[in-house]
Amino acid sequence: MAIGAASCCWLNGTTSVDVARASLVSHSFFPSPHPTFRALISMAANCKSNGDSSSRRSATNSSCNRNSAKEADVITHKFFFGKPKDKKHSFYRHHDDRNKDMGRSQSSGIQSFVMQRKDRKGSAFELKEQQAEAANLQNAAFLNAVVKVYCTHTAPDYSLPWQKQRQYTSTGSAFMIGDGKLLTNAHCVEHYTQVKLKRRGDDTKYVAKVLARGIDCDIALLSVENEKFWKGAEPLLLGRLPHLQDSVTVVGYPLGGDTISVTKGVVSRIEVTSYAHGSSDLLGIQIDAAINPGNSGGPAFNDQGECIGVAFQVLRSDDTENIGYVIPTTVVSHFLEDYERNGKYTGFPCLGVLLQKLENPALRSCLKVTSNEGVLVRRVEPTSDAHNVLKEGDVIVNFDGVHVGCEGTVPFRSTERIAFRYLISQKFSGDSVELGIIRNGVHMKVQTILNPRVHLLKLVAKARYSLARFKGEQIVILSQVLANEVNIGYEDMGNQQVLKLNGKHIRNIHHLAHLVDSCKDKYLVFEFEDNYLVVLEREVAAAASTCILKDYGIPSERSSDLMEPYLDNFTDNSAVDQDIGDSPVSNEEIGFDGLLWA
Repeated sequence: MAIGAASCCWLNGTTSVDVARASLVSHSFFPSPHPTFRALISMAANCKSNGDSSSRRSATNSSCNRNSAKEADVITHKFFFGKPKDKKHSFYRHHDDRNKDMGRSQSSGIQSFVMQRKDRKGSAFELKEQQAEAANLQNAAFLNAVVKVYCTHTAPDYSLPWQKQRQYTSTGSAFMIGDGKLLTNAHCVEHYTQVKLKRRGDDTKYVAKVLARGIDCDIALLSVENEKFWKGAEPLLLGRLPHLQDSVTVVGYPLGGDTISVTKGVVSRIEVTSYAHGSSDLLGIQIDAAINPGNSGGPAFNDQGECIGVAFQVLRSDDTENIGYVIPTTVVSHFLEDYERNGKYTGFPCLGVLLQKLENPALRSCLKVTSNEGVLVRRVEPTSDAHNVLKEGDVIVNFDGVHVGCEGTVPFRSTERIAFRYLISQKFSGDSVELGIIRNGVHMKVQTILNPRVHLLKLVAKARYSLARFKGEQIVILSQVLANEVNIGYEDMGNQQVLKLNGKHIRNIHHLAHLVDSCKDKYLVFEFEDNYLVVLEREVAAAASTCILKDYGIPSERSSDLMEPYLDNFTDNSAVDQDIGDSPVSNEEIGFDGLLWA
């Protein structure tokens, strides 16, 4: 009786935490809970959730709670009265097939009764609550701010640079942020020729204009001039950075249907993440909500209906599942402020150094670092401003007053740490920062200016892993040879880097055009990588150009920018001859956790 009464109180007035505690208490009474008790727990949780759903149904839910309590009291009494009171009888029932069957029948009857009562009462309320939640989500204003993106792409043809590849189409997602603008992913509108948007519940597609694309942060800013598109629109509000285990809802237009899609999950991790589209490392949110092709550019919401980021990539492998990534609002806000400041997007800045962690005590001792701090400078980009103040072998222990740990991390929020790169990503191009360094055991402070990293052309593997030696440097690639009598024997060449012309190092493609135009020698001598040599008679080659252009349907010998006069702004010719070797341009490409770019 006492236990039955306790069950009644628990059913009427417990919170979700109390339910869990009561469940534990019940287990302490019964090491193997009876099916009846499981049913009671389920009924209690169901009635309680319905009691909190709305004030309009409070009277009905109270009745449900009261009825459930009475039923629980009766059922519990039946159950306990039916239990054997002495060990002997209990032992006997376990070994007597007939009595054991009788016990099973009684238990089954009680379980069936409880489940029937739940089906009649609990499931009805549960269904109503689910319908109410679905209706609220269906009518949520933030869903109407999410639109479908239709993009037509025409990618360049690097083998035939005077023309483009065959166009193709794709779909993605975007959302309104106010002031006649929308956000989507940069990869959704890569090599775009036409972008159209369609609102939820509308059958009209509106032409959009791409205002800016941030390749490194994978964000693009769009606008629509047609006023009909914005009729009744409510832009989304950007929320705060979420915490672990916060609920997240991803909205977009993925494959599998034409209408809007909603998936739910939680925040699994927040850290500096590799952005696949731009080979960059910025803050990212990992979630377990489903993100599929077409979700790209769609918003992710918290429970308050605030946008906490933009869905943009997933991790797919045989060893993982449900790993999706969202661009946080801190990165989005940086992108928007950069655009407002400069009238265009300039990119996230970098310090321009390759760093090594200082976890090993012997390494710190050798560098005269007495405390457990700092990261070692292993390389400085020649084109960065840090090249003027930092040297290989310096140890960075402080960034704008923030202590840098020996693992290359800095404090993040209250009890977390994050990669040192995060502090740099909070700055803007042209910002000045103060670095605390240790050089030969001496503490120093230096000032440097942050600027975006300029990647060299990514046509060949070597270019992807090289650093610029001077400003304006380009890697010039011979994509293929257009066969003609003048170039017999060279027809099979392709995708090779041109290093020199008549003994002079080539700085960029404009410089190469200038060297060809100004050459007075009889021969044009091209030197390629791997010491390959190509020699053409200058006058014969010039005469053959018109025929080659006609045979291959090429409209012009060169683009308009190469027809402009070449201005030689290089004062340090020694930098052209400097060989700094190959170097990865992102932390993901390093493949070793001990080194990191900043």
